[in-house]
This record gives sequence, structure tokens and C-alpha cells, in this order.
Amino acid sequence: MSQTPSLPSPPSRRSVLGGAVAATFALGAGTATATTAAAAERTRPSWPTDFPLPNGFRPEGIAIGSGPYAYMGSLADGSVRRADLRTGEGRTVLAGATGGAATGLKLDRDGLLYISGGVSGSIRVLDTRTNRLTATYQPTTAGFVNDVILYGDRAWFTNSHAPVLYTVPRGKRKDGLRSVPLGGEWEQAPTGISANGIETTPDGRALIIVNSPIGKLFRVDPKTGHATNITLKGAADVINGDGLVRVGNTLYVVQNRLNLITVFDLDAGARTATLRRSITDPRFDVPTTAARLGNRLYLVNARFTTPPTPDTTYNAVSVPLR
Repeated sequence: MSQTPSLPSPPSRRSVLGGAVAATFALGAGTATATTAAAAERTRPSWPTDFPLPNGFRPEGIAIGSGPYAYMGSLADGSVRRADLRTGEGRTVLAGATGGAATGLKLDRDGLLYISGGVSGSIRVLDTRTNRLTATYQPTTAGFVNDVILYGDRAWFTNSHAPVLYTVPRGKRKDGLRSVPLGGEWEQAPTGISANGIETTPDGRALIIVNSPIGKLFRVDPKTGHATNITLKGAADVINGDGLVRVGNTLYVVQNRLNLITVFDLDAGARTATLRRSITDPRFDVPTTAARLGNRLYLVNARFTTPPTPDTTYNAVSVPLR
């Protein structure tokens, strides 16, 4: 998902104003219903494509519900803001605190929002119907809990500073936090960011993780943590890869400091990724994560190349899927 500008390796993941990709529960992605998506298609042309966020907010993660509303996390203090995508108007639904961070976000169909805690090393679950936390986890080996995906009956989180995935139960189950070490062909950087964005494979049997500094995609068995390199065709790498969004067999890779979204065609098992095209926009200013609603991808600009201050401006933008 992301890292702060002061860290030596390329920042990461996720701040995109858009949210969860359309996927089934078995594939683990929480998304809008077909009815909501159809309504979005009819009304979307009048919705804003560029709107401001509060000064100093430092957006990073994002998820979209069926409202349609986007939930965005702050790298500055861990607060979460909800924005109405029809108007761009928003409000804070979870207050921040000193030392807090909210990077990767995913919203489930039951209204529970799973929040990666970045440098705070925490995992939180917010009930968006009451705006109250229902669970908080603190992994003992946590370094930088970066991004999250919903897969099967659990939420899965990357740790950018250690070769391990964390997983917690979805819903009201309380069977606790588990750790799954990454192995096989996984390559861990000695310092800084490694694992960043996370998605599911089209066949629903594995996870996809991007390793930002080396620019590689990996297919990971969630049962064992065994990682295999995904062969890229038509592209040498995905350096600075951050947020991942999959729509069917199409994978969107946000390459943050390149101000680029690279689009790949996947085979069912995600053994290969074939370059289809790329998306860029003059409004991009180090976008970290993207998410889809209807025929748009929404992104938040993390502006990692701009020193953050309480007065630094931030915004969210959307681009057509085309």
C-alpha cells in the first residue's frame, strides 16, 4: 500500500479513491450489488471526477461500498473518511490518533471495513453501520501492515517489512489472528517495502501480491505461503507497484511514483500476466491504490514527492476503465 516519504525504498500501496473490485464471496472481494452497479452506470456522467480532500489528510487506502460511498484511510493519523461519490462531499467516520495509520482498506458486504494499520502494525475492523470498531489485532511480528483483500471466510493482509501474511476472520467470528510465512520464490528486501498490494486470482484458488522495489508479481498459495513468480509478457517489470485491482481476468497495477496504471490480462491461475495497455492522467500525483465502481477507477493522490504538512492539499480522481 504505501510508505512515508522518509523511508528509503519506493513508497507503496494504496490510496485510491475507489474501492473493492467486483468479485464473489468465494473469491473474497466485497463489492456493490448488480443493481447498484447498474444505477451507477446510469448516473455516473454527472458525478465529479476530481474533488478535494481535507488539507493534511494524506490519503492512502480506499474501499467502495454499495452506497455508492468511498472509504479512505489517512496515513497521517489512521482516521477514516467516507465520501459520497455522487457529490464528492465527505465526513470523518473514524477519528485518528497520534501514531495511527490507515493504509489498505476493504469493505465487506456486511458493512465491516477491514483496515491495515501501516507503521502502527495494527489491524482494525470498523462497523460502518455504527462507525464503531468491532475488533483490533496487533501482530507480534508486525512492521508495516500494508494492504488487505477479502478471500474465502477471512481477510488477508500484507506486511511490507517481513515475509509474512496475516489473516483474520470475516464477520463476527473471533477465532483470531493467524500468520502465514511467505516462501518459495518470494524475494524479501533487507530493508524498506517489499510486499504491497494484494488481490485474488481469477480462479479463486490463490492470492496475487506485488513486490514493489523489484517490480514482480507473485502467485501465493494461502494455505502454505508458497510463492511463485508470475511471468510478465510485454512488460519488463511493475516497479513501484502498489494497489492491485482485478476485474475478471484483467489486473490493474498502480505504479505510484510512475503515475501509471498498468493493465494486464491474466490466465485463470495467474501464472502469466500479459500487458494490454497502460493508463495515465495529468492529474495523477503519486496515486497509491485504485478501485472500481461501474465504469471508473477511483484513485487518491498520496503525493509522496511533496513534503507533508498540515496545509498540504490532497485530492481524489477517477479515470474511465475504457
